[in-house]
Amino acid sequence: MNQEVQELVEKGEMLPLMEEFYTIQGEGFHKGTAAYFVRIGGCDVGCHWCDVKESWNANLHPPTATSKIVENAKNFSDTIVVTGGEPLTWDMTALTTQLKAAGLQTHIETSGAYKLTGIWDWICLSPKKMKLPTKAVYEHANELKMIIYNKDDFRFAEEQAAKVNKNCILYLQPEWSKRAKVVPEIVDYVMKHPKWKVSLQTHKYLNIP
Repeated sequence: MNQEVQELVEKGEMLPLMEEFYTIQGEGFHKGTAAYFVRIGGCDVGCHWCDVKESWNANLHPPTATSKIVENAKNFSDTIVVTGGEPLTWDMTALTTQLKAAGLQTHIETSGAYKLTGIWDWICLSPKKMKLPTKAVYEHANELKMIIYNKDDFRFAEEQAAKVNKNCILYLQPEWSKRAKVVPEIVDYVMKHPKWKVSLQTHKYLNIP
């Protein structure tokens, strides 16, 4: 990557774009609704069960002008979901300013591990034990999505729920490869602790991106 491009990426005027696609949101509060997904490369949080490990190395994904991303996105949907990787690795200000100027709804899916940048209509926070969220992300999260892989994740979920704002919606979501084991545990837990809701990766059941 040459120096000029590197500087544009650091400013968020270009972003390492892994993929973009129009589909149905499969998880959380907005599940079942059409949305355009923009997947940004780059993540060093390192979840061993991550289902998009190919997103981790930002250098594998072409630096793309944010204006071009916005131009594509507005042709498909009025709801744009920025995901990763970890999108907050990069400055989201330029991208979201342009998306909002185009009249679009901006959603982000983030671990919250980096500084919160950008203008967001909806923040889905999914904390990871290896690198905890920043205070600002806890304060602004609209939904908390905790991935349940083993029993200790219930403890971690409660620890994280204590840090988010009072209006944040709380979800427990089975890690896909462990779903047969953990779904019954999640169902039982939610029935005993009804402040939580169950989130499923419905797009995987529907066999869509």
